[in-house]
Amino acid sequence: MYNIKIPLGASTILDTLGKQGFEAYVVGGCVRDSLLWLTPKDWDICTAATPQEVESCFDGYRIIETGLKHGTVTVVMDDGQYEVTTFRTDGVYSDNRRPDSVEFVKDIREDLARRDFTVNAMAYNPSLGLVDPFGGQSDLAAGRISCVGNADDRFNEDALRVMRALRFASVYGFTIADETAEVVHRNASLLNNIAVERINTELCKLLCGKGCLDLLLNYSDVITTIIPELTPCVGFDQNNRYHQYTIYDHIAHAVSNYTGVDVTTKVALLLHDIGKPQCYTEDENGGHFYGHGIPGKEIAEQVVDRLRFDSVTQKDVAELVLFHDSLIEPTPKAVRRWLNKVGETQLYRLLDMHTADALAHTAGMQQSRVDKCVEIRKIVDDILASEQCFSLKHLDINGKDIISLGVPEGKVVGAILQELLCQVIDEQVANEREALIQKAKEMIK
Repeated sequence: MYNIKIPLGASTILDTLGKQGFEAYVVGGCVRDSLLWLTPKDWDICTAATPQEVESCFDGYRIIETGLKHGTVTVVMDDGQYEVTTFRTDGVYSDNRRPDSVEFVKDIREDLARRDFTVNAMAYNPSLGLVDPFGGQSDLAAGRISCVGNADDRFNEDALRVMRALRFASVYGFTIADETAEVVHRNASLLNNIAVERINTELCKLLCGKGCLDLLLNYSDVITTIIPELTPCVGFDQNNRYHQYTIYDHIAHAVSNYTGVDVTTKVALLLHDIGKPQCYTEDENGGHFYGHGIPGKEIAEQVVDRLRFDSVTQKDVAELVLFHDSLIEPTPKAVRRWLNKVGETQLYRLLDMHTADALAHTAGMQQSRVDKCVEIRKIVDDILASEQCFSLKHLDINGKDIISLGVPEGKVVGAILQELLCQVIDEQVANEREALIQKAKEMIK
């Protein structure tokens, strides 16, 4: 009846607990995704058995005591690891994150009542059927995210649920139920109590979701709570014929227009015009934002550092924000220079950003920019496919060759190699050893 194909390890755990007299179910996201005909990533299990009883039932298996205080042990099976958690109710959440205490219970419905959203509050056992006391199936069918019980209580228990509501809606292309949405807006400030690492994870998933546009547009108050530097962009009229949206709305459309899954590109798009408000000038032709990539880079650096992105992502995002509005000519010489400047991965990201940015401009002023990006991408592909030289590692001579010509080790060697590379990129000399040696001799003289 249900498309819930439980893997062997999880099925064995359910059967073993059942034979010992303990109710047990797969629960939460695996049930939700199965009912949506998606492949679950994890299979969590809940049971009436206490952690000690679970360990007793699986004597001889490897057991990891994941979180005994909260009733969770991990049972290691041949096909993977499965978290098994005792039915419980939660005490007070004094830190807006975790319950101060839990109480083990015997009723699965009491356990489901503590969960965040109805679509996550369903449990299934092949023998006992689907347990859905809060209408999760109905909300899945309606494409809706609703809180279990009182929404204010759910968000005050764990403020990260504010972001999780947006994330689930974005990933699945759902809407957020009116009552839940109202409470999301009302409780956005609670996110200030949450570790930035947890917010980072939810934000990245939100940005990569198919429904991110509506979420970014309708919940700018939530987004500016975690990235207050975006606040000046909200409602800021760009006042020129190239832009049909305010700065923030343009950003939201640009993020949505990029349909890839590269998180670095998504984050860079979210921040790409963050420097515009402080660069605004106006003349008879309307508004302008000359040089906004420079302050944008500085602001972006602060944001990605505060949100604890890894150092590589921080560097890449800042670079993309700095160069997102730069002119790239569709010629092999210009493209080789950009490949030398930022590398192939970043250049492809820049082209993705240029395309997404262009598509968020005024209708009728998009296609030429998009076509130019397509042309440049073909040139990049050709340069890489033909292994053309655009970096020192591709140069047909190296530092030892320069030293062999009588140049002492030091900065001069690097300067000569760099000049030779520039001439190769500009097609002033062939990337051939003899030609490069001759050119180096001329430079040394």
